[in-house]
Amino acid sequence: MKVVVLLSGGMDSTAALYEARAKHTVAGAVSFDYGSKHNAREIPFAKWHCKKLRILHQVVALDFMPELFKSALLKSGGKIPDGHYEEATMKQTVVPFRNGIMLAIAAGYAESIEAQGLVIAAHAGDHAIYPDCREKFMRAMGDAMRRGTYAEIKLRRPFINLTKAQIVRRGHKLGVDFAQTWSCYKGGKVHCGTCGTCVERREAFINAKLPDPTVYASTAPLPSRPKG
Repeated sequence: MKVVVLLSGGMDSTAALYEARAKHTVAGAVSFDYGSKHNAREIPFAKWHCKKLRILHQVVALDFMPELFKSALLKSGGKIPDGHYEEATMKQTVVPFRNGIMLAIAAGYAESIEAQGLVIAAHAGDHAIYPDCREKFMRAMGDAMRRGTYAEIKLRRPFINLTKAQIVRRGHKLGVDFAQTWSCYKGGKVHCGTCGTCVERREAFINAKLPDPTVYASTAPLPSRPKG
């Protein structure tokens, strides 16, 4: 199957790119510059991996998002919270219907380059926080993509039942250089080590029992996961 991969430049989507390459023909990868605080750090890594793998890479600008949408993740939003990757803190970083918008654009692009599938790296840890990562949404969006395209574009979610640590292990086996990926939502010169995505990244390598190649501004003890 020819597929297009949604590629942010983060750990999950980069591992999904390598996974897709191992199982399908990757016709292209799409990154979205939607005005997040960390887009400028992520997208160069997406380009780096596509160049390495000789995969066509497209960057789509969504300039309207920081102007019209409310989220701490956007440059127009508030401060990125520190703490564990849990709903109480990370809900502030939800960009309304982000995946719906990106999947719709990528589905149109996939059909235009004669691909039959679209790969997204949504995983088991996303569901509680992000409404547009949940199973009901993904099933509905997949059905809309299939019904709304002549090619009947299929939505592929290879990591939907995997934890972050399992994705790290899978990516390691596929040869992913995780030093060439970005997670930190603050978008500084190095990973802060304390925001929710940095905490999740640090935990993933610990739980995967693999060395973490990331440079962090802080390696203070990880916060405890909130009860319940």
